Amino acid sequence: MNREGEVLAPRRKRGAPLLVTAELPKDLLEWADGLRRAHYPPERNHLKAHVTLFHALPPSVEGELLQVLGELARSEPPPARIAGLMKLGNGTAIALESPGMAELRAEIAERMHGLLTDQDNRPLRLHITIQNKVEPAAARALQAQLGPILPAATFRFRGFGVHAWEDGLWRPIRSLSFRG
Repeated sequence: MNREGEVLAPRRKRGAPLLVTAELPKDLLEWADGLRRAHYPPERNHLKAHVTLFHALPPSVEGELLQVLGELARSEPPPARIAGLMKLGNGTAIALESPGMAELRAEIAERMHGLLTDQDNRPLRLHITIQNKVEPAAARALQAQLGPILPAATFRFRGFGVHAWEDGLWRPIRSLSFRG
């Protein structure tokens, strides 16, 4: 606290890479997060369910990134659908399809050209990880259990989230809602 009793936010760690997420609607987020809490190893589960668009952009592009995302958020929320399960080897994810979000991500990647890591240069596979770093047999068992009951839901993304990666945790920076 400062002298006036105002609570001050802790300083962000210098050099922390930036992550960009596609924000899920509240009902889908709660459902997916419930699955994540039930099936992700608890000692490793420090995040809510999420859809990562970029894993590690340099912190030096924060201002430009927020400007780009703000411009893109003027559009209509892109529709998406649950497309099935994604096998991760040592885990399970919910596969998503959204040509609109894929186009928006491609626009961001173009604007950040030359700054993307190898991981962020790979083809986009939209997904929500609900289990990871488990034995392959446990992943296959969950896939067999969830496959027949996975809903064929459609939804619209709410916006973009920007986070800083600090010591294995995500510090929220800003959410930008679609306004179109």
